[in-house]
Amino acid sequence: MSASWALQKAIYAALTADPALTALIGAARVHDDVPRGAVRPYVNFARLVTRDFGSSSGDGEEHLLQLHVWSDAKGHRQVHEVLDAVRSALHEAVLPLGDWRLVNLRIESTEARRESDGETYQGIVRLRAVTEPA
Repeated sequence: MSASWALQKAIYAALTADPALTALIGAARVHDDVPRGAVRPYVNFARLVTRDFGSSSGDGEEHLLQLHVWSDAKGHRQVHEVLDAVRSALHEAVLPLGDWRLVNLRIESTEARRESDGETYQGIVRLRAVTEPA
């Protein structure tokens, strides 16, 4: 069985427990499935790709994740603040994964942009994690 679900749950737990992020976006605003009419700003899980990353020393997996930040505040500032809080909460974090061990978790890149409607701002966080059986 893959470590991907354990990894997503651990990231969710880290984000929802982070006081800096909660201060910026409010409580209960990290979503796997974004509810209809969700109030912005919020963070959602957008994409997760898992690949075999085994070697002669054992099994392993590489996970490429994307988190999205959504804001309707004027300008990019709020998106950048949320991106920074997500980075602080997750970059090189040590997260418990049950039957798996998190070898590393890194923020590979972030992006902030205005959407085509001219009013909505989106942030994208790209993460890379490597896991192995515990």
